Amino acid sequence: MAEEIEDFDADLAGEQGKDQKTGWFRRIKKGILTKTSEKKETQEGLWTKCPECNYISTFAELKEQLYVCPKCEYHHRLNSFQYYEVLFDNNEYEELFTNIKSKDLLGFTDLKPYKKRLEDIWSNTSLNDSVRVAVGKVDGEKIVIAAMDFEFIGGSLGSVMGEKFARAVDYCIKHKLPYMMINKSGGARMMESAFSLMQMAKTSGKLSQLSDAKLPYISLLTDPTFGGVSASFAMLGDLNIAEPGALIGFAGPRVIKETIKKIFLTVFSEANFCWSMAFLISSLTEKI
Repeated sequence: MAEEIEDFDADLAGEQGKDQKTGWFRRIKKGILTKTSEKKETQEGLWTKCPECNYISTFAELKEQLYVCPKCEYHHRLNSFQYYEVLFDNNEYEELFTNIKSKDLLGFTDLKPYKKRLEDIWSNTSLNDSVRVAVGKVDGEKIVIAAMDFEFIGGSLGSVMGEKFARAVDYCIKHKLPYMMINKSGGARMMESAFSLMQMAKTSGKLSQLSDAKLPYISLLTDPTFGGVSASFAMLGDLNIAEPGALIGFAGPRVIKETIKKIFLTVFSEANFCWSMAFLISSLTEKI
C-alpha cells in the first residue's frame, strides 16, 4: 500500500490536492513528533545580546572581555559585585559598614509603602542599600571603592548612602587611602524627602575634609548618573571619568521634554559630550 505523503510546498501555497505541482520538499507525517519530556531548552544566563549593536555572545565570552562588547565596545551595565570582581586583585576585598539599613522615618507611601518596598528588595536581593563600600588592593595598591547598585530603587541617594559615603571618607583619612566612587543613580530618593536632599551637602562637606587631608578622590560616572548624585559628589572628583555613551546630567531627556515641551537631544547628556564640554577629565574608550 502506497504511503500517504504531504506536499509541503502545496500546503504553503494553499494548493492542496493539485497533483500537477511537484514540491521541493515532501514529508511523510504532519506535526511535531518530539515529546515534551525530550525537548532541550537553552539555560538562562548562557547568552547575552548587546543593546547597542545586537551582537549575541555567551556570557562567559562577555565576562572575558570585562563586560565590554567585543564588536562595538559598548560598556554593559554592571552591579557592585561585578565591578569589584573586575577591579580588586583576585576579587579579594573587605566590605565595610554592612550593618547600616534604611528606615521609613516619614511613613511614605506612593504605589506601595516605602517600608514594604524596602522589605521586598531585602528579601529578593543580597543588598542592604543602593551602595556598597569595600577596601582592597588594585594592582597591589590599597584603595577604598564605593559602588552603586541600580537594582536597589534606581541607585537612589538616601540617608544610608550619605552615611556610608561619609564613613568611607573617614576611613580613608584614618588609613591614608585614596577613595573611588562608581556612580550609577537616578538621583535623590523621593521616599526620604528632605533627608535625601541633605545628603548632597553632607557628602560634599566630607569631600572637603578628604581634600584637606591631601587624599585623591576619583569619580567614575556610569550609565546613568543623574539628579542629586550628579549635582553633588559625582562631579566633585579630583578625576572625573566616565564610560563612553553613559548618560550623565541633572534631569533626563523625558523629564526635560515634559518640563519645557521640547524634544531634548540625548547626545547632550552622553559622556563624550560632557567630556567635550570639560565636565569630565576623560571618557574611557577601553576596558577598565
